[in-house]
Amino acid sequence: MSHHHPTHKKLFSKLGQDRQVSETVRLGLLLALSGGLMDAYSYLFRGEVFANAQTGNILLFSVNLSQGNWGMVKEYGCPVLAFGAGIALAFLIRQHFQRRNIRLHWRQIGVLIEIGVLVFVAFQPQTRNLLANSLTSLACGFQVEAFRKIHGNSIATTMCIGNFRAGLHALGEYWFSRKRSDRNKALTYFIVIAFFALGAVLGSRLIARMGQWAILCSSALLAACFLLMFIQTEEEKRDAL
Repeated sequence: MSHHHPTHKKLFSKLGQDRQVSETVRLGLLLALSGGLMDAYSYLFRGEVFANAQTGNILLFSVNLSQGNWGMVKEYGCPVLAFGAGIALAFLIRQHFQRRNIRLHWRQIGVLIEIGVLVFVAFQPQTRNLLANSLTSLACGFQVEAFRKIHGNSIATTMCIGNFRAGLHALGEYWFSRKRSDRNKALTYFIVIAFFALGAVLGSRLIARMGQWAILCSSALLAACFLLMFIQTEEEKRDAL
């Protein structure tokens, strides 16, 4: 009987790992859904400014700067700065909470802040689009810095161009290697892109029905992420015993 214990232990360990990987992928998909929704919301409802696609904001900032449209320079420039502040916020939260003996993971604390920021955005009228877009970009900046990997692969949940490149690269690798790992990597990238696009579609539909309150659905998705991380952390603790 003793010879079977290591096998059983290995099997249960593998099942635990697979479950955690599955949770991580689900987390990434929820974040991508939320990311697409935020971008659609800021662009469609808040004056055609991007929450996530800062390349677009920098382009439009530069064009308006060259034309002397100072009001629009501010509209596109502030979200870029806020996005950077969101990245800095993620770094500060990690440094402050990572080594403290608290029940919540530092990413969960950041997600709670992100949820609060987006709830505040929902209450801003369209006369305050600059503030609303800047705060939404801050939330996106936090998300892109705090959640950079899915199953060991660098994946962004708030933009697509990097995922598109990496997905095509992994597809090329699979074409020559025929390794399941390369195929799965490519699939992960493209599924995340699909969920981002689905989030944008969802955002468009919700804006038509809910107007400024549509962003609350992004908060709800992030709340689901918060709970999913809590479940995952508990599973990791059990597997470590």
